[in-house]
Amino acid sequence: MFYLKKEVLKVPYINQYSSYLQEINIFSIIVRLGMSLIVGGILGTERGLRNRPAGFMTYVLVCIGSTMVMLTNQYIAVTNPGTDPTRLAAQVVSGIGFLGAGTIIVTRNDEVRGLTTAAGLWLAAGLGIAIGTGFYSGAVIGMFFSVFALIVLKKVDVYIKQHAKSMEVYLEHNSQFSLRKLSDFACENHFVLYDMQRGKVKTLEEEFGTLIFTVGTSQKFNHSDVLEKIYTLEGIEYVREIS
Repeated sequence: MFYLKKEVLKVPYINQYSSYLQEINIFSIIVRLGMSLIVGGILGTERGLRNRPAGFMTYVLVCIGSTMVMLTNQYIAVTNPGTDPTRLAAQVVSGIGFLGAGTIIVTRNDEVRGLTTAAGLWLAAGLGIAIGTGFYSGAVIGMFFSVFALIVLKKVDVYIKQHAKSMEVYLEHNSQFSLRKLSDFACENHFVLYDMQRGKVKTLEEEFGTLIFTVGTSQKFNHSDVLEKIYTLEGIEYVREIS
């Protein structure tokens, strides 16, 4: 049996390195930019695997960019005492909204895409700011929670949407379809149909009618089952839920 000396348990070097990392120097700059590259890369990889337009490189650049802004802001505050050390950070928080807005699109079927990507870019900027100010622990913890939300809680989000009390449906139909059949189907299953929008879509061979509407009920229901039943109606060529 052996015993460790008490001197070994002392951590003066850890405290020294910790304070050193809080300062603006070559070592802390390299650590912060490297850390922002890793954090942004992890978040971007998850988006890239889902084949989103803003993927690995976009998240890395956003995170590194916001870190660089904070490093510059801190350098200005040190070299010019009395200046606001948070001024540039405020511009990052508001300015990143323009980049995020560019990833949000509304399809011709009134389907909104890109909200999660936009929120992720804003999050990457926030983590970059935290790293840039030397708030390492907050950035690391925030990254783990973010990855947990994007990967694990995504399944919860899908489950909630698939069992909500209402759903938006987009369908394409031919000339054999009639609204009366759809109305009868809703009455038989105690559904309420509202917010209907009719249109047309052309293909190389023929023209189909389109219909966008909301299905509502007082109880939760399985959206996939409803879509399958609607597809069995006469004249339906294509049907899906608008997320």
